[in-house]
Amino acid sequence: MSTPQTIPDEEAPLLQSNNASRKPTPLPKMQLFLLLLLRLAEPITSHSISPYINQLVSELSIIGGDKRKVGYYTGMLVSLHYAAEAITVLQWSRLSDHIGRKPVLLVGLLGTVVSTIMFGLSRSLWALVLSRCLNGLLNGNLGVIKSMIAELTDETNVARGFSLMPMSRAFGYIIGPFIGGVLSRPQDRWPDHFSHPFWAKYPYFLPCLVASVYAFISFLISAMYLEEVGVLGFPPGSGLMTSETSPKETGKPLPLRALLTIPVIVSVSNYAMLALLDMAAMALIPLVWATPVDLGGLNLSPKTIGLWLSGYGCLNGVLQFIFFPRVVGRLGPGRVVLISIASFVIIYTMFPFENMAARYATHGDGGGNLTVWLLVVLQLSFICVTDMGFNSIFMFLAAAAPNKRSLGATNGLAQTVVAVQRTVGPAVAASLFAFSLANNVMGGNFVYVVLVGFVCVGLCVARQLPRYTWNHVDRK
Repeated sequence: MSTPQTIPDEEAPLLQSNNASRKPTPLPKMQLFLLLLLRLAEPITSHSISPYINQLVSELSIIGGDKRKVGYYTGMLVSLHYAAEAITVLQWSRLSDHIGRKPVLLVGLLGTVVSTIMFGLSRSLWALVLSRCLNGLLNGNLGVIKSMIAELTDETNVARGFSLMPMSRAFGYIIGPFIGGVLSRPQDRWPDHFSHPFWAKYPYFLPCLVASVYAFISFLISAMYLEEVGVLGFPPGSGLMTSETSPKETGKPLPLRALLTIPVIVSVSNYAMLALLDMAAMALIPLVWATPVDLGGLNLSPKTIGLWLSGYGCLNGVLQFIFFPRVVGRLGPGRVVLISIASFVIIYTMFPFENMAARYATHGDGGGNLTVWLLVVLQLSFICVTDMGFNSIFMFLAAAAPNKRSLGATNGLAQTVVAVQRTVGPAVAASLFAFSLANNVMGGNFVYVVLVGFVCVGLCVARQLPRYTWNHVDRK
């Protein structure tokens, strides 16, 4: 295994100058729009449960009315979804290298529809577990979508292409939490229209139904209009396969062992650290915000949590689209990843300060405390910064693939490792939060100290990345 030829910092200005002198290739807008449309199905369905998941779990008989146990079970539900995804995501991505991207994407969308409907009809912990695991097993779409974007872009427009990915995720954060927060328990909000006993028995079915309808519409549109790209239908003159691409670049799909080059290993390791830190934060936000103030939270309602997360999604989408290409062009994707990981220190340390401010609020519920809301805005703003790190990692992964016929497998390998981290992240964060409260370790703040320690590890991993993406001449 030879050492990759990376781009030294002193050569960066020359590289930027050469890229700037080339006219950017126009993006294939219609195909990218369709990819973002179907990409949106996953964050809508997954984040629509965030506002009410803690309330749903608190109503299960298994916790025995002890709200301090809620964190254990919500963390388990999130983690099992990613554990199931880790089992199959690599196989879905490798399959897309052989049969094409489109069939795999369509199967994933159908799996999302079925599993989301099942979640809304679940009234026991095991039914909830089954639905979330099914969603993970049948959905390997994210890695396949990233492969398609890499194939539809080149070095002149790849940053702009990948900047659209967080826009889709951001819209998911806008729409998903709004659906879950507003439409959960409709029999309580609109008793005249939802008086049938069905809605009392399944109070969280309506948001699941609306989210699954969107996924099914995406399935129909993609089936009719999405064009195959990559190895089975590459549009002439588009994507990373240019006229200068060597025969090695268009070779056969490689075995898994051949993918383990230094650029792939370093890129995947950083992707995994970002995912671990991100999932820990996103698991804690609804959990901490829904927890009573005297137990370390903010005592916010599902509706309020949903609206705040929707606001974050709106802000994030705008910031990523406008600023990411400029930031990555000025700093380089390697430095963006480093800054993104460092931002988690502020994100985690905001939680105890939010609770401290809430304790001084009127009636102890944080509802009218301006300081609480300012801290929440600051926390969500830094999460927007961390999303730039994900875009940068996608660029590293696209450049690290040994050849284009292995692009799907490379992204699948990354998604497998990340799915494992996403299994660990929510479980560790939620369990540490519950453990810290139950045993009053460091005043209930032990969880945040541990997570800041993980950030320090992540910074060490991020320093292994070059400032700019891997040299395309030698990626082994």
